[in-house]
Amino acid sequence: MHLAAFLNAGPMGTSGWRHPDANPGFLTAGYYRHVAKLLEAARFDLAFIPDALSVPRSLGGSFAPAVQWGSGTPRLDPLVILGVMAGVTEHIGLAATLSTGYHEPFHLARALATFDHISDGRAGWNIVTSFQNAEAQNFGQPSLPPRDARYARAEEVLSAATQLWDSWDDGVLLQNKETGEFGSPEKVRSVDYRGEYVSTQGPLNVPRSPQGYPLLIQAGASPSGRDFAARWADVIFCSHESLDSAITFYQEMKKRVADHGRDPHQVRILPAATVVVGESDGDAQRKHQDFADRVHPLAGLSRLAYHVNVDLTQYDLDGPLPDLGEVGVQGHYDEVREFAQREKLSIREIGRWYGARTEGNMVGSVDSVVDTMEQWLDRGAADGFMIQATHLPGAFEEFARYVVPELQRRGLHKTEYQGATAREHFGLPRPARDAWQHRALRGER
Repeated sequence: MHLAAFLNAGPMGTSGWRHPDANPGFLTAGYYRHVAKLLEAARFDLAFIPDALSVPRSLGGSFAPAVQWGSGTPRLDPLVILGVMAGVTEHIGLAATLSTGYHEPFHLARALATFDHISDGRAGWNIVTSFQNAEAQNFGQPSLPPRDARYARAEEVLSAATQLWDSWDDGVLLQNKETGEFGSPEKVRSVDYRGEYVSTQGPLNVPRSPQGYPLLIQAGASPSGRDFAARWADVIFCSHESLDSAITFYQEMKKRVADHGRDPHQVRILPAATVVVGESDGDAQRKHQDFADRVHPLAGLSRLAYHVNVDLTQYDLDGPLPDLGEVGVQGHYDEVREFAQREKLSIREIGRWYGARTEGNMVGSVDSVVDTMEQWLDRGAADGFMIQATHLPGAFEEFARYVVPELQRRGLHKTEYQGATAREHFGLPRPARDAWQHRALRGER
């Protein structure tokens, strides 16, 4: 079982900051150092930081709800935070969310190659195309481009970035003090990528990194997003309201991966799991209810509006959720729609539920939680889980103290790290130079 940890570089969730055990110090380095050491001691494969490039304005066209309720803001730069975490750990993979919409390939390739070097091969990239109009407006665009255009640009960005990483072969640096030769120029080449959306000459000014490419993570749930993930991702992060929908998604994605000529066993699928553990099932349910009672409905709606990029105040809040058409985060919308239709919830009721929702139905005693995790693996719904915390650091502390030992006792989770890099933690090989060249759809070398 692969375990990744999902943590904001900012307050957790909608009301996680209100939890009595929540540490308010998310603007301090010590906050992230503590979490990093905790996760590594529990032998997590990866720490994963989501991100967005704006203060959300999705509810009522104003950023006031996001600031008032702490939904989607603040967000610190994930690479800086991961650098702090890298300094106090030796093994755990460290993944930053970076947008293909508002970064150029050279900048992305350089930053990630640098981080892979200084972390000794532990860098990961969660690839997003951005999903907020407010993000577009921070970069001189009136609104977000259509989804197909965002993914077309993402294809080019990945094609260009991989060529930049491949512009250096291994063993370029000689640093021969006697002859004065620093490197072997014949092992470095130009890129000269020309696409419709991005162009770059290259070569990169950072040597090939320990992993070759960082661990590539993707969470797109729309048809375009799923196809992109099947072509590029090493790890696919997803969100499901039921075991059945998780199984369906797992089977579909493994088939998509195979259809692109890739080995489906070399792609890991990690559904989100919000674990609330107690001494008994009843104790865990009480703990979760206490958390849910702290969620104001408008806080939940602010978070939902942020994720779907739709102003929900234009609808009757006491009526059902209408068909929203194209949304920001398709996976969250599908999950909400499935649950709301089943439970016959109004938009206002959805807000309260969404603000405190637990993904994966993992609220219970240690045995109940581990039984559920084991069931998802056995039924072919997951290769592991993206563990989400209701609050920090307490939720991860409880998971490490109670759930991890039981997973290890059952032989479901490692007791020691076997590899050195993020790719090795997930059982993935280091790509050779040009190994993924066939994936490029656009541009020329």
